[in-house]
Amino acid sequence: MRVLIIDDHALFRVGLQGLLEQRDIEVAGAVSSGEEGIKLAEEINPDIILLDLRMPDMGGLEVLQKLRENKSSIPVVMLTTSNEEADLIKSLRSGAQGYLLKDMEPDELVSALRDIENGKNVVAQDLTDALARMVQGETNVDDDDGPFSELTPREMEILCLLADGQSNKLIARNLGISDGTVKLHVKAILRKLGIHSRVEAAVIAVEQGLRKSSQK
Repeated sequence: MRVLIIDDHALFRVGLQGLLEQRDIEVAGAVSSGEEGIKLAEEINPDIILLDLRMPDMGGLEVLQKLRENKSSIPVVMLTTSNEEADLIKSLRSGAQGYLLKDMEPDELVSALRDIENGKNVVAQDLTDALARMVQGETNVDDDDGPFSELTPREMEILCLLADGQSNKLIARNLGISDGTVKLHVKAILRKLGIHSRVEAAVIAVEQGLRKSSQK
């Protein structure tokens, strides 16, 4: 079994790699960002991708969705600290084959990976009740948490500054990043919101009560 790890926490990445290799599971790659992970997945075609849910710039759900948009059939397992029912449901609806918690026992993790390798879907024991409710259609969790549900924390921060009327240069100076990076984030915000201008983005943000002051 060849595994790709995508997780922004270096210590966890290194520790997980060692744990898996001790149990004869090859770690074909271990990267810290979603963009790196998507590129590497295409290059090395691992058997399973272990994906963190909460990451800066590009979260796990967005990574998962992009992999599926790219027609990738590699099984993806969310490995996270979140035991929230909403996160579980969104992950499975987005195409994850597994949802596991980082505090599980190492041997349980390996066993789960073996099951996924054999085509099974695996969910952390603590979340099986939530899974049952989802299967039975009893959950009221919505796929959409509002117009900003797909934005990363950094994109939300920039959107707040757009709503305050700040230019790209001013945003870059305030956040300590380059103008080019701000432009890339603005482009991603427009794409995710399905709009064509920063003015539209600012209007939507103001209508939703999203201002810099609300994010402090």
